[in-house]
Amino acid sequence: MTLALNVRLDKSGYLIMNRTNLTPLFHLGRIVATPGALDVLQRAGVFPFQLLVGHQCGDGGVLCAEDRAANAGAIVAGGRILSVYEVGAEKIYVITEADRASTTVLLASEY
Repeated sequence: MTLALNVRLDKSGYLIMNRTNLTPLFHLGRIVATPGALDVLQRAGVFPFQLLVGHQCGDGGVLCAEDRAANAGAIVAGGRILSVYEVGAEKIYVITEADRASTTVLLASEY
């Protein structure tokens, strides 16, 4: 399945994703989100699925090189996978557990 995803929120450092061929790399399991994360996303006009699709397809957001390498290993070996997205002044974490039973969307301050 190929999905086109083009998200742009500009002028304030908002999320920008421009990927056209997205292939899921792992299962998300049960998806949960905190009220704080949902509030920030709603105010910014970002749907949670936009972050989840990017996360599941290997777009880690604003991760450093070390965290990107850890994610690559985790996808192969079954470890925890982290993505970090900047939405306005907030950072949103998307974390899939090592057993792939669940994925959580939360504010960095809620971690």
